[in-house]
Amino acid sequence: MRVIIDLKEMQKYSKAAKGQKIGLVPTMGYLHAGHLSLVEAARKSSDRVVVSIFVNPIQFGPKEDFKKYPRDLKRDKKLLKPYRPDVIFIPKVEEIFPNGFSTFIEVKDLSDKLCGKIRPGHFKGVTTIVLKLFEIVQPDLAFFGEKDFQQQVIIKKMVKDLNLPVKIVALPTVREEDGLALSSRNTYLKPKERQAAPVLYKSLLLAEEMVNCGEKNSQKIMQEMRKLIGSEPLIKIDYISICDPETFKEVKAVKGKTLVALAAYVGKARLIDNLLLTGK
Repeated sequence: MRVIIDLKEMQKYSKAAKGQKIGLVPTMGYLHAGHLSLVEAARKSSDRVVVSIFVNPIQFGPKEDFKKYPRDLKRDKKLLKPYRPDVIFIPKVEEIFPNGFSTFIEVKDLSDKLCGKIRPGHFKGVTTIVLKLFEIVQPDLAFFGEKDFQQQVIIKKMVKDLNLPVKIVALPTVREEDGLALSSRNTYLKPKERQAAPVLYKSLLLAEEMVNCGEKNSQKIMQEMRKLIGSEPLIKIDYISICDPETFKEVKAVKGKTLVALAAYVGKARLIDNLLLTGK
């Protein structure tokens, strides 16, 4: 398990691996079982596995939690060891974004909906760093979790539009036993907030149950979701949306594959979750 910090060294490593399939798992560190499931999948389908750890400053807003975002490289390395990644790539901010950096990548239309509407500029920061990682690591495969559903759709669109030679592999959300989606930000939750947080997933399951019972009206479904989440006073809804899973345009009725996505503040932690519904 080799640790690489220098960009040129990472590029040299990837160039030397020409002819072998490289799988990249981009992360911001403070790893959990969701990240490790991506590493495991990469190990099974790649000759070389690279896990990047980089807390990306340009995807955080001015009042967001960049400085407080959890970091523990020693812990991350220990968790990764059994999964045998070939490289842990830990670039420095000043090398990724040197003084005078002014080039950004943005996927129009998809980036200003859902979380992008609430966090303007967030996905421009995400696509910019992901493209930089792709250019440095030169992966054949890149692995992302469906908890960040909007993110992986945007990255797939970027890859398609720019003819990038990398396949995006999206894997299912990994959850705690009570349904809470795993997230590095779950560490922010106080005990009572942690007890309340699973209601977010319960509201998604409620939406699924309503659709399975024949309800198609998006407003009625979201109204019931809000009632359920509202039963937990520690939670403040940021948004709930029922939308097309490819364009994120809201729909009035659930027909075919439809995405229900939400974001909410549980105490100071902003948590997101989603579920794909299948309407008839």
